[in-house]
Amino acid sequence: MMKSVNPFNGQLLYEFEELNEPQINQKIEAAHKVHLSWKNTTFSERSILMHEAANVLRNNKEDFGKIITLEMGKPITQAIAEVEKCAWVCEYYAHNAEDFLKNELIETDAIKSYVSYEPLGVVFAVMPWNYPFWQVFRFAAPGLMAGNTAILKHASNVMKCGETIQKVFELAGFPKDVFINLPIKSDKVENIIKNPLVKAVTLTGSKPAGSMVASTAAKEIKKSVLELGGNNAFIVCKDADLEKAVSTAVNARYQNTGQSCIAAKRLLLHEAIADEFLEKYINAIKEKKSGDPLDEETYIGVMAREDLAKELESQVNDSVAKGAKVLLGGKREKAYFEPTVLTNVTEDMPVFKEETFGPVIAVVTFKTLEEAITISNNSDFGLGVSIFTKDIAGFEAHISKFNEGAVFVNDMVKSDPRLPFGGVKISGFGRELSHHGIKEFVNMKTVYIN
Repeated sequence: MMKSVNPFNGQLLYEFEELNEPQINQKIEAAHKVHLSWKNTTFSERSILMHEAANVLRNNKEDFGKIITLEMGKPITQAIAEVEKCAWVCEYYAHNAEDFLKNELIETDAIKSYVSYEPLGVVFAVMPWNYPFWQVFRFAAPGLMAGNTAILKHASNVMKCGETIQKVFELAGFPKDVFINLPIKSDKVENIIKNPLVKAVTLTGSKPAGSMVASTAAKEIKKSVLELGGNNAFIVCKDADLEKAVSTAVNARYQNTGQSCIAAKRLLLHEAIADEFLEKYINAIKEKKSGDPLDEETYIGVMAREDLAKELESQVNDSVAKGAKVLLGGKREKAYFEPTVLTNVTEDMPVFKEETFGPVIAVVTFKTLEEAITISNNSDFGLGVSIFTKDIAGFEAHISKFNEGAVFVNDMVKSDPRLPFGGVKISGFGRELSHHGIKEFVNMKTVYIN
């Protein structure tokens, strides 16, 4: 049995019986069978259903938010906001999918030539626990609108979320088996990718998981998209609006208790404003309430599992042993880790080199923008970077120097249905969201008529 446990109090929430191989194959066959009819529905028909999915999400956001909170510890107000964002992505693709995938006429020597965008079939998603609704919907909304069907292997500690997401599509009126949740563990993933009825795979998760999925997909000659970890820098220049930078930096690091691939993990401060910034920053963090994730006043809850908190504790302790100074926090109690600020950080420390998936930020100072860019790029990751400066016109010339999938100026890195999302280096490949994301899992068919 697969078990879901509340990370705040350790209580058993749900139990799920894992599917065996024959049952998994039956589910895949069902998703393939319905694809044969689903792909022939009109965009208008799909749009009506996707709008209804948005309605189901909004009408049940408190109940769905509570499921998220109980399973992985996200503060309840943030969990409800996550459900609302899922409704947004459903509406976005309901409105725009037809336009994104319309035939693209291209002038050639032919009487008529164009590119058509056709669905691939069954797409397999391997999704994480940190945004257990959002990560799934940002794949499912464009995928279903494109005419694909979907099967989901969710993280083992959020199986109720996976089950609930399937119910959202069922309640919205989608045909049975267009979206199927598979209660399985990770050891079943490889064989699913190898199944000939599965045409592509997308994963959001760790580098080891991404490497396994991508290598298996490559051996089977199947498309894959990977959204992996991040070690984002948050750069504050000497001329920055400090009040805005402080407020944004707190959210960028400690939202979702720091458990986000695009969280600000390395805080790069110009030495002229470092002391003032840190004083304001620490005061702002202290104003945020930690506690029961179901309390609407709680901003920082527990981490999703105690073993994850222990791993973060080890990264902090190893860095302190190398000379880092704990300016705030640093202590763990079961799955709760205090919001933590480390200074005197050097580039050989775990909190600088590795992804810290929790409420810990590493502070480094710099003298020039060129130095800040060098420090920021000194990472195996390349998901995103934030820069705060008033000299926007002057800074734009430097954007190409960042080895990142996204550069956000005077804001935190975030995902938005209207913009492509993804990284470079070991942060993955391919893009989700926008018109780019919906085209990842379609056949771009060249048509030439003479």
